[in-house]
Amino acid sequence: MPDLTSAEREPDVAIVGGGAAGIAAARRLVERGRSVLLIEALPRLGGRAHTIDLQGACVDLGCGWLHSAEHNPLVALAEAQGRCLDRSEGAWRRQLHNIDFPVRAQHEAWAAYERLGKRLRHDPPASDRASDAVEPGDPWRPFLDGLSSFLNGVELDQLSIRDFLAYDDAATDTNWRLPSGYGAFIVDQGAGVPTALETRVTAIREGQGVTLETDRGTIRARAAIVAVSSNILARGDIRFVPALDDHLHAAARLPLGLDNKVFLAMSEPDALPPESHLLGQLDRAGTGSYYLRPFGRPLVEVFLGGTLARDLEAAGDAATFDFVSAELRELLGSAFVGSLTPLMATRWGHEPTILGSYSHAEPGHADARAVLARPPSSRICFAGEACSAHDYSTVHGAWESGLAAADWIDRGLGAAR
Repeated sequence: MPDLTSAEREPDVAIVGGGAAGIAAARRLVERGRSVLLIEALPRLGGRAHTIDLQGACVDLGCGWLHSAEHNPLVALAEAQGRCLDRSEGAWRRQLHNIDFPVRAQHEAWAAYERLGKRLRHDPPASDRASDAVEPGDPWRPFLDGLSSFLNGVELDQLSIRDFLAYDDAATDTNWRLPSGYGAFIVDQGAGVPTALETRVTAIREGQGVTLETDRGTIRARAAIVAVSSNILARGDIRFVPALDDHLHAAARLPLGLDNKVFLAMSEPDALPPESHLLGQLDRAGTGSYYLRPFGRPLVEVFLGGTLARDLEAAGDAATFDFVSAELRELLGSAFVGSLTPLMATRWGHEPTILGSYSHAEPGHADARAVLARPPSSRICFAGEACSAHDYSTVHGAWESGLAAADWIDRGLGAAR
């Protein structure tokens, strides 16, 4: 990549990270008449919001659901732009034809989940560790850990109860989709914003203004918003002068869990009804969640979470496809698996500019979100889903954190004039 241009070297605000939070901040500041530069290490915008064309279909490799649609601000934005929204209910709680999951067992499994929720809310263990709320020997522990791996990217032993309840109290069960792609929608919101792609920020120094060292040259801005993942902050990829140890320590307590997706093409789509679902296994946490024919497309979209996702990502695509094929063979038979063609598997944990899927607070560290979200000065602040007190792990949580960061910086710049 060439060096930065002179125009790119002196914006009012440099925004580090071109995901939903960075794009939201950039839009807000441009609306306020500020010059901005949106800096992204990847060769594209969107971050964990990423839509690709897969056999003629728009497929989301990262986020795919507009969670809590009743109060999700991106719903109104999509509607205002004339985007088609799919409001149908997801198939997550329905096991196709009750395969390997009899109705009685389904009732018992979900009753166990309800019991866990009541215990977390009304009689939480002092450890703040969600797994400690499960009775020893509970036969549904693997099921509960599996659900946590899909919802949180980690199993219950790594999950803060207080943090989980903060999300659960704010969330609703209404989740919608964008058939044209959630990632594509987010990227479109960055259209027209001055952007420096394939540009890595290595240091940020605050003095008279803010100086950012990058692998394409130095940027001197009046202020900066840092909207990279908590894992990138915790790893120390960006050096801050003066040091921001409290914020970086908070980021380390908000690690990214992992949820990956696997896509397979169906040569005989009529073999299964559209918008159906299968859970792989009940007796182990490490299993797949199989969304069959999303939007009626001839695809199987597989979700792998937590420890299983990390192990399979490390083992490689071939091992991942083998695991998925084995579970589907047990569920639907060899003939069905023989009609499938593996297409791709995501590897969010190995994406060096992100290092995971979305954040969770470690037990005892739910307050870390407030620390990370607290601006260290009038000229520097952080944004991203990990900064959201109750909508973390969601695109709209990241988006609203970006708006809040932009408002903070805008006020600071106004006072500094």
